Amino acid sequence: MHCNIWSASSLALLLVTAGGVADACQRVRHEHSTPLVKRQSTPLTPLTPDEDVLVRSVSSTTLSEWSYYYTHGQHLAGKNQSMAQWTADRWAESGLDSGLVSYNVYLNYPVSKSLRLRHANGSVIFEPALEEAVLDQDGTSSYPDRIPTFHGYSATGNASAEYVYVGRGQRVDFQRLLDLGVPLEGKIALARYGGPFRGLKVKNAQEHGMVAAVLFTDPADDGGMTEAHGHAAYPDGPARNPSAVQRGSVQFLSTYPGDPTTPGYPSKEGVPRTDSSVVTPRIPSIPISYADAIPLLAALDGHGTTGAEVNRTGWVGALNVTYSTGPAPGTVLDLSNVMEDKITDIWNAVGIINGTTYADETIVIGNHRDAWIVGGAADPNSGTAVIVELAKALGQLVAETGWKPKRNIVLCSWDGEEYGMVGSTEWVEEYLPWLNATAVSYLNIDVGTSGPHPGLSATPELHDIAVETMKKIVWRETNRTMFDVWNEDNQGYIEPLGSGSDYTAFVHSGIGSVDIGSWNGGSDPVYHYHSNFDSYHWMTTYGDPGFVNHKYMAQYLTLLAYKMADADLIPFNVSTYSTEMNNYFADLEKTVNSNSSVLDLSPLRAAIDDFTTQASALGALQQQLLLSGPSSPSDTAASLTPKEVNQKSRDFQRGFVSQGGLPGREFYRHVVFAPGVDTGYAPTTFPGITEALVESRNVTLAEEWLGKTAAAIKVAADVVKP
Repeated sequence: MHCNIWSASSLALLLVTAGGVADACQRVRHEHSTPLVKRQSTPLTPLTPDEDVLVRSVSSTTLSEWSYYYTHGQHLAGKNQSMAQWTADRWAESGLDSGLVSYNVYLNYPVSKSLRLRHANGSVIFEPALEEAVLDQDGTSSYPDRIPTFHGYSATGNASAEYVYVGRGQRVDFQRLLDLGVPLEGKIALARYGGPFRGLKVKNAQEHGMVAAVLFTDPADDGGMTEAHGHAAYPDGPARNPSAVQRGSVQFLSTYPGDPTTPGYPSKEGVPRTDSSVVTPRIPSIPISYADAIPLLAALDGHGTTGAEVNRTGWVGALNVTYSTGPAPGTVLDLSNVMEDKITDIWNAVGIINGTTYADETIVIGNHRDAWIVGGAADPNSGTAVIVELAKALGQLVAETGWKPKRNIVLCSWDGEEYGMVGSTEWVEEYLPWLNATAVSYLNIDVGTSGPHPGLSATPELHDIAVETMKKIVWRETNRTMFDVWNEDNQGYIEPLGSGSDYTAFVHSGIGSVDIGSWNGGSDPVYHYHSNFDSYHWMTTYGDPGFVNHKYMAQYLTLLAYKMADADLIPFNVSTYSTEMNNYFADLEKTVNSNSSVLDLSPLRAAIDDFTTQASALGALQQQLLLSGPSSPSDTAASLTPKEVNQKSRDFQRGFVSQGGLPGREFYRHVVFAPGVDTGYAPTTFPGITEALVESRNVTLAEEWLGKTAAAIKVAADVVKP
């Protein structure tokens, strides 16, 4: 099916605004210990004349201006229409057809909360502040409309009970507590951030009969950049401010993202809605700072089992307590959490440049705009600033050269990502038929920068082009390329995509994606994730003074988007999928052996081998076409044109989602990788098979999903076949 929604008539259907004219982050935090120093660099790949214009058009000055705008006003999901329109207006100034697309979704907002530690006789031991400090040096920390600390999608409720420290709150942590005889039923869970997505910590507590959850950040996650190691706390130094609190969603992300009340279809006014408790907690939860956590942990010292004896990875942190399990008899937490549930509008800003030669092929580029706080200088607005700057650079290229992309380019500023990729998921659900027919790739930037270490996750066909583009960028005005720094940090390894940002709905619709950002390491200033201190002041003082990282990330994403939109042949290396699936197959063999399972993997082996053969043949044909020129037909028996080869590159990943959703979580359809059922963020490879063995201990289910996985890979192989 060919569906050109960029025609004048259908554009109006997409870009619906009040005036009728033509907006994560949840992700794994990467740690690096290697300092940036000048070393021998690889040669910088020369730029084409068009690329030179794009690189010259990126300015740290305007990136700082965009950042300042976004970080000086509240932009919580469902409360940022003016920022959405401002974003669309900036894109329009750069020549894009731009406007807003709205959805009517379920969100909730904080009303009040309290927490009190007391003895059974009612005497109060400690009553935490539950809010972050107001800092004279950081102006937005005192804004009257600053957002309280809270968990999005948390339940309203009260609880008074003894409490238990549950480590990082993984299933294995709870199992360890049960093995130790620690009572859980009717208790409150005290959990450390890190490891699985926060919503799964609350889910696991709920499933073990606990009545509430309290989550805290531990300075052990800050490497050596702590007060204990002699560093002053923000704002006086680079260490974590003791009052910092990580807000965030507690949606059960590994079940499905998006509006909890409209799974599988877009949220519009008047649509039927389902019970949200499938993916939202029934017990209340609140986040606290490590300063507020210390008295709670200390009250458990000498009760239950010490952290050392629990002997679980990530259990013991860096605070001066024993991290004992508790409970402490007669020591009680009184917790209250009141939320306002609302069905309310959110707004995605969308900007469009129509393609010329390949109008049935589309590159989507996106970043979310909403934040838990007034600031959000790193998450997400370092990425938002980059997206606005990318549009400006493309506009400059048009102005100087008259350039038009061969493929459609669609820019998206998503709303509601922080609650659970709501804006992007609803948009994909609404436009899925058109996306299935035209989408080549989705390019995502979320935290554009929180430090000087570039990071990359991607579906395998994008590995080569993503890495090669790094070699065009000088990194941070050194003698090294972006590739040099990334390669040194990651040894050339590109992570598969799990979940935690707006690529999720694209990947599980069979649309390959890349997710980029630049991160802080253990020797860099602490990034105050989802805290009031993720502010413009923090960014200009510690995160990226001079907006240097912003500049080079913007250059990188702009060049990547240009190449994806302008190459005559879609710049995929499909054979990289074969390489990665063979690696995942070796991991699966180890999983099968370690679980003493009798599972015949030969159908999967045969499917991967078939895909490898067909991908290699397609790669040879691509090389032949590149040598003969884009307008020459192939002289192979298939006689495929460049357009036909592009269609195979565009469509083959649809095969990986052709077998229906994973058991118990039908949203996740990709058979090669998906977020782990007990991680929410991190990916599991061959998830249907692996989780049937590891999580369900169900060999029959594993056999079923082995067949489905092999069948999906065979569908992809048939699409790739020249």
